[in-house]
Amino acid sequence: MENTAIGFPPTTIAVFVALAVIALAIDLFTHKSDKPVSLTNAAVWSVFWVVISLMFAGYLYVAHGPSVASLFVTGYALEKVLSVDNLFVFMAIFAWFKIPDALRHRVLYWGIIGAIVFRLIFVAIGTGLLAFGPWVEVLFAVVVAWTAVMMLRSKEEDEEEDYSKHIAYRFAKKLFPVWPKLHGHNFFVSRTELEKEITKPQNKGMTLVGKGALFATPLFLCVVVVEVSDILFAFDSVPAVIAVSREPLIVYSAMMFAILGLRTMYFVLEALKRYLVHLEKAVIALLFFIAGKLALNATDHLFGHGYEIDPNTSLIVVLVVLAIGIVASIIFPGKEEEQSDVNNDTKA
Repeated sequence: MENTAIGFPPTTIAVFVALAVIALAIDLFTHKSDKPVSLTNAAVWSVFWVVISLMFAGYLYVAHGPSVASLFVTGYALEKVLSVDNLFVFMAIFAWFKIPDALRHRVLYWGIIGAIVFRLIFVAIGTGLLAFGPWVEVLFAVVVAWTAVMMLRSKEEDEEEDYSKHIAYRFAKKLFPVWPKLHGHNFFVSRTELEKEITKPQNKGMTLVGKGALFATPLFLCVVVVEVSDILFAFDSVPAVIAVSREPLIVYSAMMFAILGLRTMYFVLEALKRYLVHLEKAVIALLFFIAGKLALNATDHLFGHGYEIDPNTSLIVVLVVLAIGIVASIIFPGKEEEQSDVNNDTKA
């Protein structure tokens, strides 16, 4: 069977698309209502997405051999780990906008749809840039290392961000007048409806500032901030996964399956956040590792020193560093968790 321009036969592409579309349709059908997602439900769905991803890895193993399957699993695991820090930022965004639990999965849905589209664009650009030579890999290495340094600095400063100053927030407010309160699960509300709203006692003193037939709600502003934040995250995650493989299908499928599981993974992480205090350090360590891998690969092309990190070693490093971050969080809990445990003991 002939390969396509991206290096894989049409059958492999068809299997990837079919698995992703069917699984996404099932997920969307199951989570239509505006209800909080329980930890049990989120955990079960997170396992479901991992199983779907492993099914595709199994297909790659049978159709293309263990090396290709290993590249996919490494890229998938790396994107999953890097997404953890993204989800922690989303938690802060939801808290700032005061988005109730029942509506968070709605925001995440649109955030993930945007991530799927923009990752495709970034993967196409990123893998295409590699054709210009090893200096592109050096640039990618610098970007990934700089991201790790910025994460270290933000962790030390630990300042709460004011999202009203976020570029996406300010841009959205220029496009639409804003109604300052949530209006059900709507992203927009008509002026006609709001003219009725301002007559209610709880809205006494409120006026409709701005012209236009539609007013954006805080839910829409939150989606815009989440989308733009995720695009910024892609600048480090795409080069990181490209460090694993140059094949566009491997890179995009690994990122795609990792992203599809983020909506339910968010609720698992939200419940376990105070316990996973050292997981972000593991993410930073992996970013430095990936930067080193990119730099090593680039200098091998430039100077021919013959040193490189093979896919299996990369997979082992990713899994081991992730495991260390989780185990360290259990053995050395953070001050917040210890204080919480003390308070619980006192109440008991």
